[in-house]
Amino acid sequence: MLIGNLFDKGKSFFSYPYRVAFLHVERGEGPPAQILVAVSKRNFKSAVDRNKIKRLIRESYRNNKHVIWDSYDNKPNEQLLLSVVYVGKTIEPYTEIERKLILILHRLIEKDEGNNR
Repeated sequence: MLIGNLFDKGKSFFSYPYRVAFLHVERGEGPPAQILVAVSKRNFKSAVDRNKIKRLIRESYRNNKHVIWDSYDNKPNEQLLLSVVYVGKTIEPYTEIERKLILILHRLIEKDEGNNR
């Protein structure tokens, strides 16, 4: 249900090598943000490669989630649903994956602050 709402009602943008969809929902029990990570089977035939990319993305999110969580501390009734789809054709190094993910998190905060004005 949450995933369907994310893709049906959510907004999206592209930031190479990611396609990002996001939706603000009412928060129940749980963290201020939930993330879905996907890698296309079309671009990476090997499950080993897909899983490696997903692990790298999850790890970079884990190390930097404080960026988004801190902005939602003052919004106890709001939760962010986030979908990150890796659309690149090659496996980027971890530093590049992390740098781009940090830019995405900051962009989401800016979009959220722009909507609240």
